[in-house]
Amino acid sequence: MFKVSIIGGGGLVGSSAGFALQCGGVVGEIALLDVNMEAAEGQALDLLHGGPSTADQRIVAGGYEHIADSDVICITAGLRRGPDESRLDLINRNTDLFVSILDQVGQGQPKSSAIVFVVSNPVDILTYLAYDRLDLPADQVIGLGTQLDTIRFRSLIAQHLEIPPTQMSALVLGEHGESMVPIWSSATFAGLALEKHPRWTPNLANDLFARTRGSGAEVISKKGGAGFAVGIAIRDVIESIALDKQQVLPISSVQDGCYGIRDVALSVPTVVGGCGVVSRLEIDLWPKEVQGIRNSGNVLRQTLQTVLGRVATAV
Repeated sequence: MFKVSIIGGGGLVGSSAGFALQCGGVVGEIALLDVNMEAAEGQALDLLHGGPSTADQRIVAGGYEHIADSDVICITAGLRRGPDESRLDLINRNTDLFVSILDQVGQGQPKSSAIVFVVSNPVDILTYLAYDRLDLPADQVIGLGTQLDTIRFRSLIAQHLEIPPTQMSALVLGEHGESMVPIWSSATFAGLALEKHPRWTPNLANDLFARTRGSGAEVISKKGGAGFAVGIAIRDVIESIALDKQQVLPISSVQDGCYGIRDVALSVPTVVGGCGVVSRLEIDLWPKEVQGIRNSGNVLRQTLQTVLGRVATAV
């Protein structure tokens, strides 16, 4: 039975992920862990009630005793980002909390094949921090990265051009944050080049990407935080692991040479399967797109050095 433990399962993101996984019906057990045990128990009970109409799954609330037999440990816990706060501004507020979570995950003795899946923001920084502190291979420590930005991007393009969203293909790579990079060079609809669409213009491209980059803040300002779409994005990744789908997804992992980037976590096209990262694909991109991804690496590296220094001092 494939088991997923969601740390922060009592919150909006964690419970949305639990619901998406329940509706997917692929995973066999969903454990919701939260410092607010009553909230986790309430979310688990609510999910449990929907079981007869979804799938035969075990849904529970609990603590870090669930870590030892979990196949995926999904970390969604974190302090919420304010409407005008960048993801990187969160780092000083979230680092201490995240380190304490990682220490408890380590004490829970995850099995050698476990995948640690970071969703908490700033996700690229925290993904590297998880890799740095946990005794797991780099390919088994991943972050949601730009998977959420990618499906937001596709949805907004599809909505504007009145294209079925499932027929829209476009990627966002690099940082899940201000320096994210739209990959127009491979964008298609129904297998056709997006730039050939009769309503497509450079100004429209700029407008749609600007809205994509600001979508997180827009959702926060209107409803207090993202839930549904991030839950779906999480399910995309976990089901690719659970089913060993070998799906190419723009997730964050510690890079070792892709596009000339090393020792920082960010999103590149990544084959995701049962072992986590199967491979990273250095697909041919426009030069300005490659430069944008490398710039993301530089931006993140500067923050990462500060974070690692702060954590080392705290220890």
